[in-house]
Amino acid sequence: MDALAGLLDGPRARGAFLLRSIMTPPWSVRILDRAPLTLVSMLRGEAWVLPDRGDPLRLRPGDVAIMRGPEAYNVADAPGTEPTILIHPGERSTTVDGVELCASMDLGVRTWGESLDGPTAMLSGTYQMRGEISQRLLLALPASLVVPSLDSPLLTLLGDEIAKDQPGQEVFLDRLLDLLLIATLRAWFSRPEAGAPAWYQAHSDPVVGRALRVLHNEPASPWTVATLAERVGVSRAALARRFTELVGEPPMTYLTGWRLAMAADLLREPDATVGSVARRVGYGSAFALSTAFKRERGVSPQEYRLTSV
Repeated sequence: MDALAGLLDGPRARGAFLLRSIMTPPWSVRILDRAPLTLVSMLRGEAWVLPDRGDPLRLRPGDVAIMRGPEAYNVADAPGTEPTILIHPGERSTTVDGVELCASMDLGVRTWGESLDGPTAMLSGTYQMRGEISQRLLLALPASLVVPSLDSPLLTLLGDEIAKDQPGQEVFLDRLLDLLLIATLRAWFSRPEAGAPAWYQAHSDPVVGRALRVLHNEPASPWTVATLAERVGVSRAALARRFTELVGEPPMTYLTGWRLAMAADLLREPDATVGSVARRVGYGSAFALSTAFKRERGVSPQEYRLTSV
């Protein structure tokens, strides 16, 4: 896999919260759910994303916004409209006075709002990303962004499928949401103002991109700069120089960070042991992983597991 695919393997949607919201102006919703990552796309009408910190972002049909939590923000018909609805953690909605709204605004399968024929309709998809690998992706993004006029059939397909209630529909929608996230990130990182992270830009390099794919596909192999250089067909010195120049750190430093991020995520699995995780990420023993983990993170794998569940 390439660097982006590897990072997206962490936030892969599994039972993600997907909703079609249909509203009639004036309206304003305050989002307090603290979700790590949310996508919003417009089906019809216009809306504004209003971060507590940062500039308002206008959304038109075909636009896709990404909001990175846990900061709160408003989504409204206009910047000056005061919120009347609050969205809380656990997909719970209330008025500002605390009156429950989930039942009264239910419009059918994955559909919520005031009326099915309201002039504003948007799709929202929320990821609950908690892993260490996912953090690398989140840190590469601003708190909020908009990709205007995303040229993708996925928007129409999601709009058509979200209200269907068929066997396997939840899994089908999860995969569509993943694809929409990938398409949106590709479009965003291609924009000059995005300041795409070094690992993303390096993927297009014929030497470093291949080295990154090898490291992501085979993190448990006993890599050295020499063996990695041989695998990608360049000299050791050439690989070390080119990799450091494009990625911002030497190959083995990058590999160590990737291995420890993988280890941190694997340690969350209930049946994982430090020894089994060590073998999966390229450490010869539980002791070797524990030493590297504590050196980099200040706690042992066992201590990390206790504080991250």
